[in-house]
Amino acid sequence: MIYLVRTLLAGSALLALAACETTPPAPAAPPPAPAPAPVSAETAALYAAQPDGDLTVPAIPAHLLTEDKARQEVDYWTDQPVGTIIVDPHAKRLYQVRPGNKAIRYTVGVGAAGYGFTGEAHIPYQRDWPRWTPTDSMLAENPEYYGPSKGGVDGGLANPMGARALYIHNSGGDTFYRIHGTPDPQSIGTASSAGCIRLFNQDIIHLAGNTDSMTKVVVLTKAQSGQGTTPPAAAQAKQTSGDPA
Repeated sequence: MIYLVRTLLAGSALLALAACETTPPAPAAPPPAPAPAPVSAETAALYAAQPDGDLTVPAIPAHLLTEDKARQEVDYWTDQPVGTIIVDPHAKRLYQVRPGNKAIRYTVGVGAAGYGFTGEAHIPYQRDWPRWTPTDSMLAENPEYYGPSKGGVDGGLANPMGARALYIHNSGGDTFYRIHGTPDPQSIGTASSAGCIRLFNQDIIHLAGNTDSMTKVVVLTKAQSGQGTTPPAAAQAKQTSGDPA
């Protein structure tokens, strides 16, 4: 009898152990992400609701703003002419060159097409609240989603091109590369499957207002990412020491 009881107890223990192994406790939920620090009143004002012709650009929600993401003047070293737009898609930044080793820095969202062109080009024209038409590849990949827009979408607050679009051409003509606004502010600073280079609507309005026809554009490669953000002497010393760029 004692042997039988011990056998039953051992069997029960094995069953309990097996149950623990096959149904582990659910992992603890990750702690909530810390709320972004509130931005200054000056930064908040840059992204307040903004009238633009017959439309009013909505304010950027406070939880999507940080001081680092906001447009600002920064130190920037380049031999490119003042006014040149330099796109660094891999760093999710766009710079417009200013005098005295300075630039206005914007944070951008980058779609798949934003990595499809590198090198030098220019902007022959821009459009306010441009019309948008999905590409053939978009229609082929997701006909249910893009099919209703096959004939094009007029400019407006819901248009994927946003408040402005800068059209990029080179010696071969239209590169089909665009710098534009977006109705989706949460995409800024991120990568996406569609689109080119997107800015907050408030930022694309600001950039377009300071961009003349035939402005030069330089789109950096992954190897060039971060170029211009380090003083030339420091960058040269880093390369000489053998440190990775």
